[in-house]
Amino acid sequence: MGKGDQKFTVYKFGGASVKDAAAVKNVAKILKRNQTKPLVVVISAMGKTTNALEEIVTLTKKEKDITPALQKIVDYHLAIITTLFKPNHLIFQTFERLINQLTISSAKLSKNEYDFFYDQIVSFGEIISTTIISEYLNEVGIKNNYLDARDYIITDDNYREAKVNWKKSKELISKISNKKGLYITQGFIGKSSRKKTTTLGREGSDFTAAIFAYCLNAKEVMIWKDVPGMLNADPKWFDKPSILKNISYYEAVELAYYGATVIHPKTIKPLQNKNITLYVKSFLKPSLRGTLINNNTSKDSLIPSFIFKVNQILISISAKDYSFIVEDNLSDIFKLFANLNVKINLMQNSAISFSVCCDNDKSKITPLLKKLTKQYKILYNTDVELVTVRHFDTKTISRVTKNKNVLLQQKSRTTARMVMKDKV
Repeated sequence: MGKGDQKFTVYKFGGASVKDAAAVKNVAKILKRNQTKPLVVVISAMGKTTNALEEIVTLTKKEKDITPALQKIVDYHLAIITTLFKPNHLIFQTFERLINQLTISSAKLSKNEYDFFYDQIVSFGEIISTTIISEYLNEVGIKNNYLDARDYIITDDNYREAKVNWKKSKELISKISNKKGLYITQGFIGKSSRKKTTTLGREGSDFTAAIFAYCLNAKEVMIWKDVPGMLNADPKWFDKPSILKNISYYEAVELAYYGATVIHPKTIKPLQNKNITLYVKSFLKPSLRGTLINNNTSKDSLIPSFIFKVNQILISISAKDYSFIVEDNLSDIFKLFANLNVKINLMQNSAISFSVCCDNDKSKITPLLKKLTKQYKILYNTDVELVTVRHFDTKTISRVTKNKNVLLQQKSRTTARMVMKDKV
């Protein structure tokens, strides 16, 4: 980058921010106000399209007819396109071509390569959304360059949870660092060394924004959400949550790790490594300051934060002969969890048992329990919730445990975590 040139800013718009034609027009308004600086815009699939594409994957695996599910996706996007474009616009042909590609890909399921198939199908959501939005922006006079993220983010072939090849990705992404203008690209997706589409993990578009920012030495990243910033609690659980106006990278990593859904857990590290400022802002009220995330730790503990994870299962694992659970046992147990891609949200051990709390995803938990039962005595509780309170006090603990049976509890100097169930 030459002397005096502006650094890139990276924006990320999630599914809610492009869920319909009005939302797309709103994104255009936000971008129009920022046309003077080099900008990479990372965009997710529209609305709940990823969920709809996951349904196609499931139906295909079960050898059921995907036609109704596919038609819902077509109708949903056509409603947006017909509102944004004139009837004879080329976008209709482009969209039809993408749907034909999706249909053909859906017919190629190999049951032995489910994760691979998943990535090839679900990635269409981002490709369709960015194609529509790039064309619309050009239509309204916001000139932009369309980037296929798969040509820039290179990964391994660990489908559904691909790991980034930072060296190769940086070589490719840095090629645009001396250019100017607006670039539209996809979140969530990359390409393996075998030139096959991969995904970075569910909700991975934030991470994509961080990858581009890191490789471009960007000035800042802005994640645009339907909330006024990072909140100290989910509005679904608290009537009047507070905005965290300024928190540190460290605090953001902790909150994301414990389950705060505003930021993907992998997002922070690349930004912190290069001291790139992160903002969480409202696409509904873009003039609001939002949340600033940087190196400043002075305000981290001013407001307690509450994170709720529901639909959890608490599993207690013990030896059948009441012998100790020691390192060899734990090694075997962890390997089993890793092989089945079951993420542990909380763990605790005693002399003869090891307890874990996980998302109760039956497609993963059922085979896990079956394998564990072969060697261990297994007890479990379903329909439990995991609550994490950062910067807790007695009052906050009392608030979240009211009318609850606490099955397991952990406390450190800054964080309290409880696995709980409603009192009958």
